[in-house]
Amino acid sequence: MSSPEIASLSWGQMKVHGSTKIYKDCKVWPGGSRAWDWRETGTEHSPGVQPADVEEVVKKGVQILVIGRGMSEALKVPPSTGTPINLEEYLKKKGIDVRVLQTEKAVKEYNALVTQGIRVGGVFHSTC
Repeated sequence: MSSPEIASLSWGQMKVHGSTKIYKDCKVWPGGSRAWDWRETGTEHSPGVQPADVEEVVKKGVQILVIGRGMSEALKVPPSTGTPINLEEYLKKKGIDVRVLQTEKAVKEYNALVTQGIRVGGVFHSTC
């Protein structure tokens, strides 16, 4: 099962191939996608992305996880927040390469990895 490409991105809107939904923030993985609802884990711009935000995608067996921090990179990714949880170390311990980028760059990177046939997943913030 391959990862779906992100069909379009604009401020506050993302479309994923294979889905009729328009997402504000989304999670994608081999074979699917869904809205990334920050309220599920209590995520805020700071301290930022938590292991609980990416665990669902990680469990899909991805080799690489791409994190889109927003158009202005307002969404933090520990350790930049000074929290005790280093998200990148957490993922590396699971054998997953992580790429943290501004969302437009993250979508380009993600789609390039999809076209290479890599089992890639992502979490993307489409506003600030």
